[in-house]
Amino acid sequence: MSQPPRQEQSPPGVTSEMTPRPDHGEESYRGFGRLSGKAAVITGADSGIGRAVAIAYAREGADVLVSYLDEHDDAAETRRWVEEAGRRCVLVPGDVADPAHCRSVIDKAVEEFGRVDVLVNNAAFQMTRESIEDIPDEEWDHTLATNISAFFHLAKAAVPHMRPGASIIATTSVNSDMPPPQFLPYDVTKAGLANMAGALAQMLAPRGIRANSVAPGPVWTPLIPSTMPPEQVEGFGSDFPLGRAGQPAELAPVYVMLASDEASYVSGARIAVTGGQPIL
Repeated sequence: MSQPPRQEQSPPGVTSEMTPRPDHGEESYRGFGRLSGKAAVITGADSGIGRAVAIAYAREGADVLVSYLDEHDDAAETRRWVEEAGRRCVLVPGDVADPAHCRSVIDKAVEEFGRVDVLVNNAAFQMTRESIEDIPDEEWDHTLATNISAFFHLAKAAVPHMRPGASIIATTSVNSDMPPPQFLPYDVTKAGLANMAGALAQMLAPRGIRANSVAPGPVWTPLIPSTMPPEQVEGFGSDFPLGRAGQPAELAPVYVMLASDEASYVSGARIAVTGGQPIL
């Protein structure tokens, strides 16, 4: 990927306005039936990592519920790729910061698919602030509600509809291990997600349900130009060991592995996809 130039969007951002356009695996991902017959719920699946995971899951044989805020064009594009793979795609717009909406997402999945085999908690909010005084109270509350409270409400609603072998996956971040101060609320939530996934792995083990988290490094998604100053967007990811940002398509195989029966003994793990930056 060429280095991103300066650019800016309003949150939550849209894929069509990004330069260069992200790669979600549309032309590259090849499925092998590793998720045949499974039903997955993916939040934030209209774009970015969520879209890449939705495409990969569909090509591996899963039906997908796409939860998203209000980016209807992006969500429709995700649905197009899922349906091109021959799988069902259900779109559910709304704000996962609302506990009632989280429950309605799971209710819709059960209504459409009869169960939940995979829950991917991926939707997230961040904003760049240079000092703690610059962080509005409501922004702190919204970040926690969107990034971590939603995971609690989604998992609580989904678990009764999960069978042994089901998988819960949280998107954390390298920030959970190396917290940049200008993303303080986001850092806190990403550390909390890793912690919650670890606790769930132990809590749900007697039911045969696995829980893991994925910790991305810098990944080129609409979140970046819509929440970071243009001067920081320019060259985004170039300070990581591989010298570039990751593409959403480069995350999807890890989510596939964690959702698949091949990972039957992988639970309580945090997998780093960070372009060479260790998480120890």
